[in-house]
Amino acid sequence: MQDSTLAEKPAPDPHTGWTGRVIGYVAILILVNVMVDTVIAAPTFVLPQLSAAFDTTQFAWIDSSAMLAGAMWAPLLGRSADIYGKRRVLVSTLLVAGLGGVVCLLAPHIGVFVLGRALQGAAVAALFLTVAIIRDICAPRFAMIVTGIVTSGSAVFGIATAFILEPATEVFGWRFVFVVSVTFAGLAALLVRLVIPLSRYRTPGKVDVAGALLLGGGLAGVLTYISLGQEFGWLGIAPVAILAGGVAALLVWFFVLSRVPEPVIDIRGVSLALGLGLLVVVMGTGAYRSMLALFSLLIAVSPEDGLGYGIAGPGALGLMFGIPSIGIMLGGVIAGAIATRVGPAWPLAAGVVLGTTASLVMFLVGAGSLPIAVICSFAFSLTAGSLVTSGFNLASVLAPPERQGTVSSMVMVMVAVGSVTMSFIGSAILGATDIVVDGQTVNSSLGVHSYIAVAAGVFVLAAVPTVFLVRRMRGHVVAGIPMSHL
Repeated sequence: MQDSTLAEKPAPDPHTGWTGRVIGYVAILILVNVMVDTVIAAPTFVLPQLSAAFDTTQFAWIDSSAMLAGAMWAPLLGRSADIYGKRRVLVSTLLVAGLGGVVCLLAPHIGVFVLGRALQGAAVAALFLTVAIIRDICAPRFAMIVTGIVTSGSAVFGIATAFILEPATEVFGWRFVFVVSVTFAGLAALLVRLVIPLSRYRTPGKVDVAGALLLGGGLAGVLTYISLGQEFGWLGIAPVAILAGGVAALLVWFFVLSRVPEPVIDIRGVSLALGLGLLVVVMGTGAYRSMLALFSLLIAVSPEDGLGYGIAGPGALGLMFGIPSIGIMLGGVIAGAIATRVGPAWPLAAGVVLGTTASLVMFLVGAGSLPIAVICSFAFSLTAGSLVTSGFNLASVLAPPERQGTVSSMVMVMVAVGSVTMSFIGSAILGATDIVVDGQTVNSSLGVHSYIAVAAGVFVLAAVPTVFLVRRMRGHVVAGIPMSHL
């Protein structure tokens, strides 16, 4: 491993407590993640309108195309951040994401819209870059608390967003969501450039662009196959060709380019504990994100329709996406605070247990009851805050300072892969079980409940590596040095 070097005009010594300057840094980084939320979560509020505008039933493409692109962007941007500086790369990602929002805003058809979402996917990298910056400016123990606040603090905006977006989109249409996203991207880029200090640590070397493109392309190929299989057949020529290309790219990267002197992701340096944590993150966040997409569809159906599901009602959008946003904030902050005492593995485990419980309750009664669905959504939000914060805290503990960008990008890749995979699987389940009512194709009760059951099953599967991770991390609490030997 190469030695780290100090960047030009480095940041002052790491902060160990709250000061006015730290509060300013945190406020700006939260604003960055508000922008990320407008890219990832806000479009789920208007999925029915987007589907109608572009005459498509592929809601998973609309919802997850940015996350799919994020999985491609993350390895390249993570490595670039370690080499060229986290602030510089963060500003660039915000500008690219803003450009993507403009493309979505002006898109005449679904093809151009998906291209815009792919550019917006750069914002996915902004989340892990804010975490890497925190490690630069804060001491390790204090950084765990700050990470919880930064990764979940944007949920405060989400509390008001859902209530504002519902009437705003009725007046201005779905494009209003992307106007908001572009505005936040420009503002966040400006403030980061003016206020956030340069990276303390940089790693000498170069970016393996070929490896990044091959890894990102391979992931995109596999995930695209999952998305196309439903519409064109799992054994169709085009989907199978895309899958074969994606698998081939991943194999070449794994056996050849991952072993070059400076790979975009050093898989040989992934410890057992980090590997287990990544498994938990990919499954847990995937299950949560799929449920978030389902809520958007359930809100569009009234219980009086007699379909066996549906939670439409006055203020349903605000209740489902506004109030539970408090849960994301609480989950992240509490997870960060607990991690300073017992390490990040335990709050990660708590998130899995809570997500499993909420899924089971949703399966039994929540799909047809707005009050129960709101409670479950709140529980899922606690789960999301805990999983994301704990995943990043685990990475920060297990990685040295000069590799924070690269290792944090691995967590983000897992978040993106899990989210995209589960969204497309859910879409396939709904598509395979839809029914025709009064001449219109609608989702069936069987499909909706099967969707929820799959999410619950994934949470249960996530519990397996969680148990091994807790055992592996037992007795290891945050220290001033990375615990890469785990």
